[in-house]
Amino acid sequence: MQKEGKVVPLAAAIDRGARCTPLPCLPVLLLQVRDKAALQLRQGLQALFDNADDTLFEMADKALDRYDQNLYFEAMRDLRLKRKSIERGFLDSFYDTFARIGQVDPLGETGALGSAQREREVAVEGMVARVLSRDGLALEQLSLRLHSLLERPLGDRQNPLGPAALCGYFLDAGRNLGVGLRVKLVLLKLFERYVLRDIDVLYGEANQLLAAAGVLPELDPAPRRRAEDRRHGARRIAASLSADEAIGTDNAGQAFIASMQVLLAPSRGRIAPRLQANGTAQPINTADLLRLLSHLQRYVPATAEEEDFDLGQQLEQLLLRVSVRSGTRRRIDIADEDMINLVGLLFDYIHDDDNLPPSLRTLLARLHIPLLKVALIDKGLFSRASHPARRLLNEIAAVAIGWDTGSEGLRDSLHVRVERIVQRLLNDVSEDPALFAELLEDFLAFSNDERRRNELLEQRTRDAEQGRARALQARQQVQEVLNQRLHGRVLPQVVVQMLVQSWSQVLLLALLKQGEASRAWRNALATMDTLLASIAPHPEPQTLLLQVPGLLKALRDGLTGVALDSTTTRDFFLQLEQLHLRACVGSQWAEGSADPALDEVRVAEKIVLAIAEEPACAPLRTLDGHAAQLRAVRRLRIGAWVEVLDDGEPLRCKLVARIDSNERLVFANRTGMKVREWNATGLAQALHRGEVRMLDDGLLFERALEAVLDSLRQQQVH
Repeated sequence: MQKEGKVVPLAAAIDRGARCTPLPCLPVLLLQVRDKAALQLRQGLQALFDNADDTLFEMADKALDRYDQNLYFEAMRDLRLKRKSIERGFLDSFYDTFARIGQVDPLGETGALGSAQREREVAVEGMVARVLSRDGLALEQLSLRLHSLLERPLGDRQNPLGPAALCGYFLDAGRNLGVGLRVKLVLLKLFERYVLRDIDVLYGEANQLLAAAGVLPELDPAPRRRAEDRRHGARRIAASLSADEAIGTDNAGQAFIASMQVLLAPSRGRIAPRLQANGTAQPINTADLLRLLSHLQRYVPATAEEEDFDLGQQLEQLLLRVSVRSGTRRRIDIADEDMINLVGLLFDYIHDDDNLPPSLRTLLARLHIPLLKVALIDKGLFSRASHPARRLLNEIAAVAIGWDTGSEGLRDSLHVRVERIVQRLLNDVSEDPALFAELLEDFLAFSNDERRRNELLEQRTRDAEQGRARALQARQQVQEVLNQRLHGRVLPQVVVQMLVQSWSQVLLLALLKQGEASRAWRNALATMDTLLASIAPHPEPQTLLLQVPGLLKALRDGLTGVALDSTTTRDFFLQLEQLHLRACVGSQWAEGSADPALDEVRVAEKIVLAIAEEPACAPLRTLDGHAAQLRAVRRLRIGAWVEVLDDGEPLRCKLVARIDSNERLVFANRTGMKVREWNATGLAQALHRGEVRMLDDGLLFERALEAVLDSLRQQQVH
């Protein structure tokens, strides 16, 4: 066998009687196989983790109860945190097994299994069986070649590239992930989908590399598996389009453009005016204009240079060149010029529409030429709300209205997706509007997934805020019952302290869990009343002695339920014993024997339970001069967007909840995370001061077209 440097044939370096000792060095050829396989495995793991979030989110979305939902959300969090360590652990095990190839069983010895372990082993066995049924021949050939290369037996379980070994690396790497069996089984399925599914490519390349180096080249190559599960190719236009909606045949669109001729007439002559002024200039046809636009489409500048690109000037220069070549002065046909001007006005509106994030406006501005080409071919763009190009523009604007304008937002999945759409439309210079239908279908699938994800997170925010509102209301009710019984009275300090700090939690728990009509709430109130009565002087001590055991049990049960510190509980009951003794002996109680903690205090001020400041829950006040803003706030619908302007970077957020008990309005960002809250009065004041403004999230194309028509009509009047 060939020697390379210090790498020697294993058979010459290892005595046949010591085959179980670690290999001192690996052949270069084997290192090449290892490194090539590691690259594909690393890519598969990255695909696994890139898709794990979506898979776990879908499972959380479909979960039947809150416990399962939280389980999957926690798994998502843990997986993000431990992704790098799992990848590193997997590859460490892979490299370590290669270093001890032939001596180590990657799965190790399996002892007695619990039910969870047994279920996991069954899942792994099924995965291995599926790989062997598909790619068993390629794996067998690889094992034979490794056996020949190493000159030592290599069992199926000792092959570091076998499916059992690969599953073993993954299980070991995720051993400390801290998730339950169901999540582990989900991760194993993802491992099969993204790592084992294309393992035939890995086996094929390894076999090809070894065969090319002269290791059993006589073996016939295993047949390649067909890639029927790889989904590629362009998407087709929806078959629901009827014949009268086909390109260029929309009568309503033609009628609309005809009705616009009078309004657009004052704008004519602005493109290539020197050519227009010559009466002998001949118009170019629409097909030639489309070719000129396709040429310009290739040179649409990057976003930072958009101000330097004027479509009219660019067309003028191209017309001059065409005129020089043909020897005849050329101009744009009036109907086509009207269309250019109309689409130009639409994009002027989009460029200035501050309802859209600035970065989105910049991206959409680059679609000027592709959309103009569609409008020249298909006038139905202006008459059909279902037109794919129109819908694509509207869908992008609707989904991206809450776009984060910071640097982090420029790297999120939505921004990347819109950038790809824009670049695809610019790169594909054909005049076929079907590309818009294809991109619309893709974007709808993406945006529906994102919208469903965000709605679920928004629902969690709503649930949390409603729970918070119930807790605040319950605190206020507990405060009220405490003040009814304690305010203005002179009572032992230890009792007042226990009731305010500890028994209030017992009352709060009963009220929140079981409600005001529950036995737990009534019993907690009764226990408090009995306690207060028990520390007052008793003319008949025997009656008090009969009540004390039941009172003490009720107090212990309640305080245990709120996990009061055992030392604090013991001290309280010792002091309560002294108070009961004093209540029995009355005036004969010796002052010198009293514990300082038993001193009596007057509850002079209203009791306020210790809670965080809640400025958003302040009562409404009459706002002089703010009535219009208050009416606007009350008309806000769930899902309406506002922009907060009082920070360094404008913050866009959506109304996701109205907490009716205190008119608290809760706003979340695009991902469903709570970022702001106001009461109706506070939001009205913020609107009046200009700290917040409401955004118009209506359909972008419709808004732009309506604004352009209004502007043209006003110009005609004046």
